[in-house]
Amino acid sequence: MQADVSAFFDEATNTVSYVVKDPTSDACAIVDSVLDFDYASGRTDTRSADAVIAHVKDKGLKVEWILETHVHADHLSAAPYIQQRVGGKIGIGENIRVVQDTFGKVFNEGTEFQRDGSQFDKLFQEGDSFTVGAMEGHVLHTPGHTPACLTYVIADSAFVGDTLFMPDFGTARCDFPGGSAETLYASIQKILALPDETRIFVGHDYKAPGREEYAWETTVGEQKAKNVHVGAGRDRDTFVKMRTERDAKLAMPKLIIPSLQVNMRAGQMPPADEEGKTYLKVPVNGL
Repeated sequence: MQADVSAFFDEATNTVSYVVKDPTSDACAIVDSVLDFDYASGRTDTRSADAVIAHVKDKGLKVEWILETHVHADHLSAAPYIQQRVGGKIGIGENIRVVQDTFGKVFNEGTEFQRDGSQFDKLFQEGDSFTVGAMEGHVLHTPGHTPACLTYVIADSAFVGDTLFMPDFGTARCDFPGGSAETLYASIQKILALPDETRIFVGHDYKAPGREEYAWETTVGEQKAKNVHVGAGRDRDTFVKMRTERDAKLAMPKLIIPSLQVNMRAGQMPPADEEGKTYLKVPVNGL
């Protein structure tokens, strides 16, 4: 079965969100939604999420899942906003607990912040299955970028989050807490073991040098042959050396501080104070 995939690109964060529809019914899943956030003013906006919601409503779709490939460090999730308006269960990898424990300490969240993943409706693990209408979905645990990264294989399509980018751009960074270039290489081999014709949908695109248009769909076969970091049989040691040296030169994502605090809460803001005001913390020299 071929999934019916609609993509929504947010140029401000270079993020691609997806609506994945069962071609035989009105059932769908939403993958990696975006809540717009202006860091300078501290203001949120829902235009990106509203575009996804409008698509769902215009097509008469039933949202069964709102899936997160991982705790994103470069954009805020709109999962609860979308859930309130069109339903669906929010899912993420079970190693969200590891991420919550790590960043609960970084942001000095105290004992009120639950580190058991209970903010999410479903915690997936390797080998789990689920359905979107008549389509079967399978879960691959693909850590390395973060400990909780998942790849969702739905019908003929794999949603890989940040693990792989387009072949001309390569792979995810591994220098966040809990990241590992060795682990990422092993995770990528899981994805590349899928049938060559499997469609791959990436979580971001940055237009590699020489490419004029944004792109987000490729295949396992194309990644195996052409990915500039892992294609053509590049061995693990060569990859780890390249990835480690490259990561050492990368700046932190612009929205990492608000993103982590919100996304480890399944897209919810931190609890408001007694006056109803919400605040995000900035850990000085903490990242």
